[in-house]
This record gives sequence, structure tokens and C-alpha cells, in this order.
Amino acid sequence: MLTETQLDAYRENGFVVVENVFDQTTLQRLRGVVGEFIANAAGITDHTEVYDLEPSHTADQPRVRRIKTPHKWHPIFWEMAKSPKLTSILRALLGPDVRLHGSKLNMKLPHCGAAVEWHQDWAFYPHTNDDILAVGVMMDDIDEDNGPLLVIPGTHRVHKVWDHHQDGRFCGAMDPVATPDIDYSKAVTCTGKAGSCSFHHVRLVHGSAQNESDKPRGLLLYECAAADAWPLSRFTTLEEYDSRMICGESTIEPRTERVPVRMPFPPALAQGSIYENQTVLRNRFFEARTAAT
Repeated sequence: MLTETQLDAYRENGFVVVENVFDQTTLQRLRGVVGEFIANAAGITDHTEVYDLEPSHTADQPRVRRIKTPHKWHPIFWEMAKSPKLTSILRALLGPDVRLHGSKLNMKLPHCGAAVEWHQDWAFYPHTNDDILAVGVMMDDIDEDNGPLLVIPGTHRVHKVWDHHQDGRFCGAMDPVATPDIDYSKAVTCTGKAGSCSFHHVRLVHGSAQNESDKPRGLLLYECAAADAWPLSRFTTLEEYDSRMICGESTIEPRTERVPVRMPFPPALAQGSIYENQTVLRNRFFEARTAAT
């Protein structure tokens, strides 16, 4: 599925977009499952282990901004993670043995989809090595207007974890005022037709603006790691760990590399998803930019 040009682009820029990873039949099934999840959010009044809700959510008019760990709740998400096309790309980028670190489904509803401030995934879950990436499965056509993923090319090659703390506590975001060494004007969008997938390195700086269009933007995210990349915190059990193998073989011999690490402690005051973690952030890039225009 990947050409040498695409592999080189991933290594140099820290991301690549691949078209037609999933066909329309699979996408229709996925949308049907997600529609059932949203319908089941009726009557819910607060975040749960399954749902992260938009501030405008009501029990009568459900507005879901994230389905948490969807691979735990419906078999279609494992089926897609293990699909031949996707696993061939993961093997090319991470090697023959790949484990699922986590999953989530972010849904930006028209005119209200929340922004995600600049961050590195690596700040949330450092490992013994950084052969880790996130896959973004585009459920809908994603263009410049409906809140696409924004990435800053090459930031994964900077041997650094930027500060994701505020007032001494983890907050899941980078303060744009306190990071003058990053040129945010160089950000590029990851756009594509439904069924396309973006792949971005775990240390690549990225975020996304609000959905200002009348079109939805669903993005199913798989966080994938080489099997010999072991987490430095929040390990569960070996049985659970091995159950998340996407392809290849598990190992109890971590590969350790000289990688920068900044632990996400003390934990965020606002617990829950990244949306909740970031609520305390004083200096916001995307809200400030929206207000200025």
C-alpha cells in the first residue's frame, strides 16, 4: 500500500495520508454502528466510560464529541484495525509486530465540533521507544473547513517533548505563548476523501480547529505501537496487553532507545479525555485565532 516516496515522506515529515484504505461498504457499516452509539447517548447527562459529550449535549438532543476506546464496545473496530490494507501499512511503518495502544472516535459536528489544542501524543503515553503512530480513519470527506487534523511537519525529529503542563500539573496541551521555537504558520492540513487514512508519528506536534462548516467530520483514531515499545506507565496485565496485538508476535523484551521523556504527572486537574484535560489551558491557539478573524 505504501510507495517508497510515501515512506520517505513519513520519515521526513512525520505524517502521510493514504487514500482508499477502506471501501464504501465498510464505511457504511461503520456509520451505522456509530449512529447506534449516538442514539444510545439519549438520556445520558454526563460523560461516561463510553461517551465524551459536547457542552451543548442534552438528553433529548445527544451531541457526542468522542466515543472512548471503541474497540472495547463493538467488533467492527477490531475488524477494521486488522484489515489487510491497514496492517500492510502498519507493518511498513512499524515493523512486523504491532500492538494497539488505544482507540477513540472523534466526531466534530457541524458548526460546533470542538477544537483540540496543539500537543504531542508522546506527552500522554511515553514508551521505551518511539516506533508509535496514530492512524486517522476518515469517516467523512475531510476538507479545509470541517476541522481537519493539523500537523507541523518535522517536529517529530526534534529530540524534545514540549511542556504540556500548566501551574505544575499536566494539562494535555502546549501553551502557544510559551513555545516560540515552533512556527505554527507552517502547519498543514490532513485532508482526503472518506476511506482515506492519515498516519502521524507519536511525537509530531498536531491539533485541530473547530468545525466551522455545515458538514460532519468523523475521525476514527487507532494508536499503534511496535510490540517491543513498552509503556512507561499505566501498564495493566500481560494478558490484556497481549490481547491488543494487531499483527505479529508479542514480546516481553522491550527495546529501549534514547528518547526524550516527560511524564504526564501530576495528573490533569480535569480528568477524562483530552478535551477535559485542556479545559484549564489559559492561552489557546485556536480560540484566539477564531476570535481574531
